[in-house]
Amino acid sequence: MGKIDEVKEILTTLRVAMSISFGVLIITIGSIIKRYDNGIIDQIFWAGIGFSILIIGVIAILIINISKKTKEIGDL
Repeated sequence: MGKIDEVKEILTTLRVAMSISFGVLIITIGSIIKRYDNGIIDQIFWAGIGFSILIIGVIAILIINISKKTKEIGDL
């Protein structure tokens, strides 16, 4: 496999991981909002907020890596 094909495969994997991360974030935020609307502010609510912040960080890292790999394809 050529170098460009390897980079494209990694880029595709990063994009899939980003899509899954966005899906998890949407589901988590939806659940947090539902708990808030029902007046259930407990440890699970706060854990969900912490998890959402963590997922946003993961998405940011994935976006940075996608940007790097895209530039790497341009250099090849």
